[in-house]
Amino acid sequence: MTRLQAAIQGGLRPLRASEPLRLSEWAAENFYLSAESSYLEQSWVAYPYQVAIMDAISNDAVEEVVLRKSARVGYTKILLAAIAYFAEHRHRNQALWQPTDEDSDEFVKTELEPMIRDVPAMQRAFPDFQARNKANTLRQKSFIGCMLHLRGGKAAKNYRRLSVSVAMLDEIDAFDFDIESEGSPYSLAKKRTEGATFPKIVVGSAPKLKNYSHVDNRERDADMRLTFRIPCPCCGELRALRWGGRDEPFGFKWTDDNPETVRHLCEGCGGFFTQSEYLEVWALGRWMADDGTWVDDADGTFRNADGEAVAPPRSVAFHVWTAYSPQASWAQIVREFLAAKRKSDAGDDSELKTFVNTTLGESWEEGGAQAKADALQRRAEPFPLGEVPEGGIILTMSVDVQGDRLEWLIRAWGAFEESWPVGYETIWGDPATPDPWVELKHVIETPIAHVNGALVRVVAVAVDSGGHHTHEVYQFCRSMGRYVFAVKGHSQRGRDIIGKPTVIDVNSRGEKLKRGAQLWMLGTDKAKDLIHGRLHVKQPGPGFIHFSDDLPIEYYEQLASEKRIPRYVKGRMVSEWVKPSGARNEALDLEVYALAAAHKIGIHRWKAPRWAQEAKRIAPKSTQTAAPVPATAMRRVGRIGHLRT
Repeated sequence: MTRLQAAIQGGLRPLRASEPLRLSEWAAENFYLSAESSYLEQSWVAYPYQVAIMDAISNDAVEEVVLRKSARVGYTKILLAAIAYFAEHRHRNQALWQPTDEDSDEFVKTELEPMIRDVPAMQRAFPDFQARNKANTLRQKSFIGCMLHLRGGKAAKNYRRLSVSVAMLDEIDAFDFDIESEGSPYSLAKKRTEGATFPKIVVGSAPKLKNYSHVDNRERDADMRLTFRIPCPCCGELRALRWGGRDEPFGFKWTDDNPETVRHLCEGCGGFFTQSEYLEVWALGRWMADDGTWVDDADGTFRNADGEAVAPPRSVAFHVWTAYSPQASWAQIVREFLAAKRKSDAGDDSELKTFVNTTLGESWEEGGAQAKADALQRRAEPFPLGEVPEGGIILTMSVDVQGDRLEWLIRAWGAFEESWPVGYETIWGDPATPDPWVELKHVIETPIAHVNGALVRVVAVAVDSGGHHTHEVYQFCRSMGRYVFAVKGHSQRGRDIIGKPTVIDVNSRGEKLKRGAQLWMLGTDKAKDLIHGRLHVKQPGPGFIHFSDDLPIEYYEQLASEKRIPRYVKGRMVSEWVKPSGARNEALDLEVYALAAAHKIGIHRWKAPRWAQEAKRIAPKSTQTAAPVPATAMRRVGRIGHLRT
């Protein structure tokens, strides 16, 4: 064949009519799992629940496909196969948006380019793959007869000047709700398909926050919603895999917190079946709507309950979660849940939220319920402030700096962060003058009597530097040594409770001083989540917060002053702790700082042996070098008591 003939054939290839294939059929013949992005490098073999999803994507009568999903169900590979299919088999212009530009670039490098390299059909469709030119960039790939655009989803400009037949949005719940005040990412992406002969939009994501989820909204508005149902190995009736719950007559059940005993309880016959029994019948499963409509994998046809072919819906939504995938064992799912539940029982919902979102494929409903001051006060126990209660081992202290006073809190920490208040006072005086700081120094340096007779000293003190007396705070912390440190709150979502320090002091040459004052940024959002979660822990033990009946009502009112409220900030839905206008929240701030001080010394990572070692350290000794400080030495006079010796 001459070069001219080859060129002519290459130019005419897009006009050649190929045998029409559904996406699942094309992928079975052509798709390949690359080593960079798969556990095993091998040809593609679809899981039974993936077939109908793929065929809906390639069905020209279905304009919108929504997938509410968990992790580990193969959605990324379905997207890759769809991109290849529309480029090589259908020759259609496409656009894929990821949440950010960085996400888009990473997808291209780790998923798309290895796929193009390893799938022979794509090499024919993309002869410029090895070339370095404008046809092959991180933002676009020019195939023979069509083009793929790759964008991040945060900027409105990334949705402009594109005309495509297929628009895809990956992990849409990570997108802003309003893209630079120009509309939702869904509406902006869909706009790019207007005028196409066969417009298609594909939306997939693990959901995030209930009532503020893009994928939940798209699923709700779909013409048809489907779940994958398998014949129960016990009764043969088609049933969906469901997580269930302790008191639900269906779903995952296990014995004595042993994940290896997990079985699925059929809601119809009450029979139990294992994951291996599920995998024996999963090839017989089908996607089905509540009205009995189902998808026939043999030809992609939608059929009613009587088996008669019906018109495909304009928009269809699928929901699939990790239990359907053989990539995760059911025992592993239960193990993840139990670990998350243990943390939740101790007041930390972070891992349980991740489990609900990324394992169950469900949206998370913020508990953030505002604590009630009177309910917290009713929990108060008859132990006095001024001494360390039984169980208390480590003392941390927090200081809030106001315009006319210093407020401080000392909290005792026991095994696995069970805690008790030991002191809560106000030192009146202008923080711009020395007197309040002298008195604070005295409080910090005075040991406190443990109920067992030992003396306990504060080991970490966090001092708020975010007000109008930053210089005085730095000066005080510098004079006290590294166990007294300056902090500043930051409400950024996801920030660690305490991060890395920044050196504040510099010399005349602008060089940071090794022993200069340090500023520690705090993740107040995460700290408040943890504190409010622990306020709902009902039984003494890990994470439980005790209250003394010496604490004034103002303490409880301030501790319960804030509520987590979802709202839009610059087009993005965020959930923030908000203080009502006029309310005071110093007690909550003090609890945040005391928690940060505890995390600075690492008690959240301590295991049982370390707690036992620390408890032994403060055990009573046969002789004391100094008389214990009596409990009355740290007395509260109204709300303005000071430490006296």
